[in-house]
Order: sequence, then C-alpha cells, then structure tokens
Amino acid sequence: MAENSNDIPIEAWNTILFDKFVRFRRVLTAGLEEHGEAALARAAYRAGARVLDVGCGFGDTTLAIAGMVGPGGAAVGVDCAENFIAVATKEAAEAGAANAAYFVADVQTENLHGPYDHAFARFGTMFFNMPGAALRNIARALKPGGDFTMVVWRKREDNPWVHDAEQIVREMVPVVAHEDTTEVHCGPGPFSMAGADMVSDMMAAAGFRRIGFERHDCDICIGADMDEAVAFAMALGPAGEIIRLAGAEGERLAPKVSEALRMLFAKRRRSDGSIWAGSSSWIVRGEIPR
Repeated sequence: MAENSNDIPIEAWNTILFDKFVRFRRVLTAGLEEHGEAALARAAYRAGARVLDVGCGFGDTTLAIAGMVGPGGAAVGVDCAENFIAVATKEAAEAGAANAAYFVADVQTENLHGPYDHAFARFGTMFFNMPGAALRNIARALKPGGDFTMVVWRKREDNPWVHDAEQIVREMVPVVAHEDTTEVHCGPGPFSMAGADMVSDMMAAAGFRRIGFERHDCDICIGADMDEAVAFAMALGPAGEIIRLAGAEGERLAPKVSEALRMLFAKRRRSDGSIWAGSSSWIVRGEIPR
C-alpha cells in the first residue's frame, strides 16, 4: 500500500469511526454546529450558486448550504466513506432537499465533478495523508474567482474539549504509533492543520490567493451527563484512538481511565448535569484568481 494512500483512513471512516459517529451523533453535531454556522455566515453563499461540501459526513452542512443557495443552486457533498454518504442521501430525500446531492470520492485524487462557485469544509480536511494534493484538487474544481472556506481545529492546548482527556489517557495508557499497528486509524489527526503558517503555505501552493484566517472560540457540550461525556472521551478523539490502538492493555486500563475522566469532568459540570469544555477553530478562506 502506498505510504500516502488514504486507504487506511477510508476503511476506518467506513467502519469503526462511522459506528462511533452514529453512536455520538447528537454530541458531535451539536458540538461542531456553532463552528460551521460561523463559517457559513461569513461565506454567505448566494441563491443559484453551486457549492462543494468537502468531507460532508452526515450531510448536515450540505443541507444548510442547500437552503442558502435555493432551488436554483446546488449543494454537493463529497466524502470518502460510503456509509456517511448513504445516510446523507437518505436524509436529504426525507427532507425534500432536491438541490442537495452526494457522491463518494477520495478528495486527494478523484474527480470532484466541478466546476463549482464555492467549496466548503467543516472539519473535513484534517485527515488527508496528502493535504496538499487534496487542496490542489479542490482548487481545480473551482471556477476562476471561486473560493474555498474550511474550518479546522486550532492547536491542542486551545481545545480542552478533547485535549484534556488526551493528556490524561497519555499518562495512563501506552501510546501505539500508527506505523506500529495493523489496526485502521483516522489518518494524521484533528490537529494536523492547526498551524496557520503551514496551512497558508499549502493553500498558496495549491493556487489559492487572498488567504485569510479568523479564530472562532466557543464551548462545546461533550455530554448531556457524566456517563455520556466519559463514554464519548473514551470512544472518540485522540484519547479514544489511544485506548483503541492499545488493544487489550487499553481495555484493562479502561476502568482507571474512566475514574480519572470523571474527576476531570466534575469540574466542567453545569447545573443541569451536562459537561462543557472550550474549543477553538480557524475559519480559513482562499480564492482562485480570475
């Protein structure tokens, strides 16, 4: 298998990660929603526009874009995982969103069926093994004068909603590197595009100009109660990935990890019992020259 192939992350997103995203969909959708809404408010896509939604997942952002561009426009979601696309297609049909469509593709290498007026991604670009190739492919799919808006996580330290749990797990569970396991994994990880200078350079190399970054911070609910917050942290994000890749040792240490997370989250519990923590993203925008 080629070193930079997306085959392993694609398998992960189609199987174990898909199952976990379904389990915690309510937490994830609500948690990511404010960052996506902030980016879409700034993008302000006009009626009649054709927009590509990269890494669309369950397709909620695609449906939001479909509402913005109206019946004369088109919102087209793409994801590497066919299971996500199947759910998105079904729910768009149920919602009567005739101007929303979806297809399966590896954005690094495959045809994106352009041209588009705009492209958008809410946390859909951080897991590419070859992000530069993916950005170039997105750029090629845009019309001259088109633009790309993506939301990516900023540095770990400004995202305690996942980073604090990761720190606890790293102190307790042996960390297995991706190259040292045959288990599938998510790819580079959620913070692979946290560095503004690096991302700006990649965007420029892909052909984008007038590149800009805007920071967006908000609190995220990571569980309606303590049990959900602990289960979420142990299943998803960097902490969940460490536990899973540790295999039997991760399972053996799970009770101790759970106890430590409960102590951490007790400090974050609100009056209704829900658990909240801070999050921070970059809203990144670039244009294709006319």
